[in-house]
Amino acid sequence: MTAILGGLGAAVMWAASTLSTSRSSKIVTPPTVLACVMAIGAALAAPFAFAAGVPPALRGVNLAWLVVSGVANLLGLLCAYTALRVGKVGVVAPITSAQGAAAAVIAILLGERIAQGSGFLLALIALGVVLASFSGAPADGSARDGRGPLLAGAAAGLFGLGLYSAGRLAGELPAAWVVFGPRLIGVLLFTLPLIALGRLRLRRAAVPFIALSGVCEVLGLAAYTLGSRGGIAVAAILASQFAALAAVFAYVLFGERLRRIQVAGVAAILVGVAVLTGLQA
Repeated sequence: MTAILGGLGAAVMWAASTLSTSRSSKIVTPPTVLACVMAIGAALAAPFAFAAGVPPALRGVNLAWLVVSGVANLLGLLCAYTALRVGKVGVVAPITSAQGAAAAVIAILLGERIAQGSGFLLALIALGVVLASFSGAPADGSARDGRGPLLAGAAAGLFGLGLYSAGRLAGELPAAWVVFGPRLIGVLLFTLPLIALGRLRLRRAAVPFIALSGVCEVLGLAAYTLGSRGGIAVAAILASQFAALAAVFAYVLFGERLRRIQVAGVAAILVGVAVLTGLQA
């Protein structure tokens, strides 16, 4: 029951974060959204990290992996937020959810062995990404729709690197620092420089959406962490379905429409991600 509740909680939180970001990124620039989300996440995670104390293992190779995790997460969110600004939630979210598959590919490239059948699932996910990218030409003749899937794919790759890095750190550092570290790096490398350069241009209309994104992102990770204690496979499979929830609510709330070939691609991604996560967990 813990795994089910934790996984579903993470899926709901991450779906809410995706939907709210799709709104805020159309009101202000994605860099502004990202800078604020990083600050909110760091503020929420900091008390738990410092309560646990600075871990002695936070040095050398572990520190390097933490930096990699932070930078990959930062760039991945920037790509994802930009994708949500120019693309449809129903396409962007499923492609981004392929981050687990990207992490598996990185693990393979670095010499790790994966579960039998994973190669077929990775191919299925790749096919789904291609199909979901067939958005057709926008009515105004712009290239807006075409950039969303490309940016979402880049986000998935960067998130995959972040997931792999976090996995390397999971057994070395407290969970609070695995969560807090990347957000602290994001604040230092992105939020503070943006403020110093005077490029943080926040509008009142975007504040509620940005606040919701920042809170839901951290709560989703916390829910998944708790759920994984009751069963990693179940929690991971359910949490990965945030993309399906986001796509459904985007259809209901925003009136998004996808072509049949895109629906087939999204379905292939969701099935592939769910089964691959179960095999790898």
